[in-house]
Amino acid sequence: MTIQPPAPPDTFLLTGLGNPGRQYRETRHNIGFMVLDRLAARLGVSFTRVQLRALVTTTRYQGRRLILAKPQTYMNESGLSVGSLVKFYKVPFESLMVAHDDVDLPFGALRMRPGGGSAGQKGIASIIARLGTQEFPRLRFGIGRPPGSKLAAAYVLEDFSRDEAEILTSALDLAADALLAFVSDGLDMAMNRYNIKVDG
Repeated sequence: MTIQPPAPPDTFLLTGLGNPGRQYRETRHNIGFMVLDRLAARLGVSFTRVQLRALVTTTRYQGRRLILAKPQTYMNESGLSVGSLVKFYKVPFESLMVAHDDVDLPFGALRMRPGGGSAGQKGIASIIARLGTQEFPRLRFGIGRPPGSKLAAAYVLEDFSRDEAEILTSALDLAADALLAFVSDGLDMAMNRYNIKVDG
């Protein structure tokens, strides 16, 4: 008797973290929003409604339902929105993906991982507290360490440098590719393909 592999999940919640408001739009801390915007553009959808304290849109990709969400709670309370969305859509934790900035990676580096601690990222910490688990996938998008003695809290709220802006477009494209690979091929395959090393 042939054992069939488990069927892939049919609903995914893809979220990107950031801060609402025009003043934060182009800052490093909003890279999660930018990833989701790039993915939405790729899929031909836009964020036209507010639901459970997030900008939300839904679509389908390769027969699977995608919920794209950008929490509007400010970064350090992201879990309020993400937790409510997970519960409302009954999404298993392994079908949740959170894209966020990471100061511990060189600018433009991507790292998918199946779980783990927050490493000081306040949005991830909030989601862990709300869900009661660290075991949910995330896409870390490197923004690099602050130069000199500059505090990370100030650094992440600054706009991108000219050099970073030149890298940003291609890095966002890769991040959108990685999210679609997560949906179509699973986390392990996506990690093998997109966890790329960037010198820095």
